[in-house]
Amino acid sequence: MIYVCLLGTGGMMPLPRRRLTAMMARYNGKSILIDCGEGTQVAIKEKGWTFKPIDVICFTHFHGDHIGGLPGLLLTMGNAERKDPLLLVGPKGLEKVVKSLLIIAQDLPFEIKYLELSEESELIDMGDYRLEAFRVNHRVTCYGYNIIIDRAGKFDAERAKAQGIPVKFWNRLQKGETVEEKGKVYSPDMVLGPQRKGIKVTYCTDTRPTKLIAESAAGADLFICEGMYGEKDKEEKAKEKKHMTFYEAAKIAKEANPEQMWLTHYSPSLVNPNDFMDDVKKIFPKAKAGKDLKSITISFKD
Repeated sequence: MIYVCLLGTGGMMPLPRRRLTAMMARYNGKSILIDCGEGTQVAIKEKGWTFKPIDVICFTHFHGDHIGGLPGLLLTMGNAERKDPLLLVGPKGLEKVVKSLLIIAQDLPFEIKYLELSEESELIDMGDYRLEAFRVNHRVTCYGYNIIIDRAGKFDAERAKAQGIPVKFWNRLQKGETVEEKGKVYSPDMVLGPQRKGIKVTYCTDTRPTKLIAESAAGADLFICEGMYGEKDKEEKAKEKKHMTFYEAAKIAKEANPEQMWLTHYSPSLVNPNDFMDDVKKIFPKAKAGKDLKSITISFKD
């Protein structure tokens, strides 16, 4: 299972009850942070989570409301005696931007590794899960992300017995390993059924609608998508600033058909997102208005 929390849902500027953009997911003892706006540290503490197990921080782009909370977070991670390297992922120029911010966060006790994105779509193997970055359409280079957890087929003990596979190898085969002993090779396909449905979480913000967003979010268990404006007279402003309205996000969700969609990255002028949700749900009934610390646990489905 994976735990997902919207740490902040605001765009442009923080508000008393709405921090700037960030989302954290926790899986198998590791944490994945996407964006790090002002207030991210406070939200993590309020959620009751910790900073030390953050495995990777992904950035959609380098506007201040998405990366301004990074220096303080890195300092806090250092003060928590983190020693393990930290991977940062983001558009080309990431290392230059972060090193500029590190002027106010010097002498960190851990190494920072950088992975800069340049292709339209890139897949990053994180071991027990995968990250997929896909380019969107904002005023600067910007990416959305998929967190993908694959799930192997069900282990068939009767098949293993019938083929005389030693019990001591069953666990390794179930984990996808190929084992060889005394000239005999045992492979996972000998004991595993068809691959089962895994888990996919899609996060996308600061963009105009694109076909690639719908393709990337197709069949997601959770699609977190920007809805900058709920007011119907703000469509032209959304086009000008290269953002999306609630209704444009809902149309993408209708095409992608995720299990549910959460809206996020609201304009400071948007007081209550729920005021507009009735019309949004006419387009995509499984849409919900995100809010700070909105959380979900997503489990594997048999």
